[in-house]
Amino acid sequence: MKKVLSLLAVAALLVAAAPVKEGYDVGDKVADFKLKNVDGKMVSLADFKTAKGFIVMFDCNTCPVSKAYNERILALNKKYASQGFPVIAINPNDPTVSAGDSFEKMVDYAKKKGYDFPYLVDETQNVAKAFGATNTPHVYVLTKDLTVAYIGSIDNSRDAANVTKKYVEEAVDALLAGKEVPTPKTKAVGCTIKWKPA
Repeated sequence: MKKVLSLLAVAALLVAAAPVKEGYDVGDKVADFKLKNVDGKMVSLADFKTAKGFIVMFDCNTCPVSKAYNERILALNKKYASQGFPVIAINPNDPTVSAGDSFEKMVDYAKKKGYDFPYLVDETQNVAKAFGATNTPHVYVLTKDLTVAYIGSIDNSRDAANVTKKYVEEAVDALLAGKEVPTPKTKAVGCTIKWKPA
């Protein structure tokens, strides 16, 4: 009996030690969400009735890497929103950790930068956790049925002049053409998300 109990204890420890899958992977279906936009309205993916997919991006006001990508993010929305792939930006940073990422500062930032896409606040950070986002910027390209087709960075260089691979553009172009995404996963490079203190 002791042997059985000790085997059960070992089995329980192994189960407890097994890594918990955090976030979505390529091929997973994401759950829709409803978050507050900088215009005060609640926004969900279901609101975009004619969308063919989405460029969901975890981003913020304060990260130097995010700032370096501002123009490219605006250009992505300009190029793809009309083709059915709008940019949906989400700020997951906790303003008690990063004061520059408060909702009020988001409103000012979106106005100053001329954002023509939703810039949503993830106050609970539950959406960022569900996606498994770790950085700003961190991109998830989704198909119409909310299946993840690409995860990672926007392109391969913080400096726009040195970009040789446009991962998000390649992914969206492939989906629009009904083809396989050439590079479904890359490493998201940027500042770590500022999580709420435990």
